[in-house]
Amino acid sequence: MSHLTTTLRFDAALRRDQILDAADAVFSRHGVTAPLDLVVAQAGVGRATLYRNFPDRAALMDALLDRSLSALETGAGGADLFALLEQVAQCIVASPAVTDYWRAVDAGHPLAKEGRERLARLFRAPLAAAIKSDACRPDLKPGDIVLVCGMLGAALRGSSAAQQRSLARRAIELVQGGIASPTSTSTSTAAARRR
Repeated sequence: MSHLTTTLRFDAALRRDQILDAADAVFSRHGVTAPLDLVVAQAGVGRATLYRNFPDRAALMDALLDRSLSALETGAGGADLFALLEQVAQCIVASPAVTDYWRAVDAGHPLAKEGRERLARLFRAPLAAAIKSDACRPDLKPGDIVLVCGMLGAALRGSSAAQQRSLARRAIELVQGGIASPTSTSTSTAAARRR
């Protein structure tokens, strides 16, 4: 492979990332139905470059969803169940447009189905470890955690980024109490009473 080919591929990947970053910012600010011309302007690319990379809005949203899941998968190495849930909550707050898209897309859509499967796989080992250590309810399944992740999307209803982060933290506290094992919940409740 020539240096020119490598440079062109690097430039193309860089432009693709610029478009995704711009789309995430624009859609977070204006919603997923914002004009794509705003994405083009934010990314500093031409309209043809946008459409060469993403033929339509759905392809752009699918790429954003895939990127969010990939970031979670990359950052989850060795995370325990509750730390991983915290990462999901922060991802939801950081990219609300992706979460809204995930909610709006048909459950049978191939990427939505793949996304649920990826989340379930991501949580499988931390969930098994949490059950084994009696840190969470023994009846939890990876599919339940995917449902919990969907519930965390309520944090998006805050009117500011600070309020959304606060709601995300509170949602995590409530979720942790709901999925913790009865033994660990009663132990932590007793400890809290002694304080």
